[in-house]
Amino acid sequence: MNEIVGNIDKLREIALTQHGYATTQQALDAGVTKRALADLTKRNRLERVVFGVYRVPQVPYTQYDAFMLAVLWTGVPEAVISHETALDMYDVSDINPTKIFVTVATNRRIRRKGGEHYVVYHQDLRPDQIGWQEEIPSVKLPTAIEQCIESGVPTYLLDQAIERGRAKGLLTIDDEKTLTQKLEERSGR
Repeated sequence: MNEIVGNIDKLREIALTQHGYATTQQALDAGVTKRALADLTKRNRLERVVFGVYRVPQVPYTQYDAFMLAVLWTGVPEAVISHETALDMYDVSDINPTKIFVTVATNRRIRRKGGEHYVVYHQDLRPDQIGWQEEIPSVKLPTAIEQCIESGVPTYLLDQAIERGRAKGLLTIDDEKTLTQKLEERSGR
């Protein structure tokens, strides 16, 4: 197998589980050198999207690609989709965020270019608050709603999220009660 085909196959294997994307570090871990990444990019077999993130063009695009790119753009392993974007991904309210919300650990500082479409929050999340939605690391719905309560998302959108989340089985009865109470306290009801 020639080296170019071997390298693109390694990258495609990674990209198939990440909406078409692979990071420089993932490529290095798979045995693809930085030189090989540059060669593949020069030959249009690979697209450099942002610093440290590449797209394998043979992987079909989906409506969730931008969310995966946001997580990978941070360059930190614990990054997750959160807040309003998580509500949008779970499709539990009529929310329509204008930016992609990502949460990283409180001790992380993101200094990368290309983040004008992202809002980065810092919060130390517990493992039980993190899940996967559309193969993308994201906060679980109860955490997303709690984050949105704290960040001031309009009440009617959160009422929808709680109601629809419960109907979809994404919230327990206890989650529903706790979140409704927090929302009422915030709203002064």
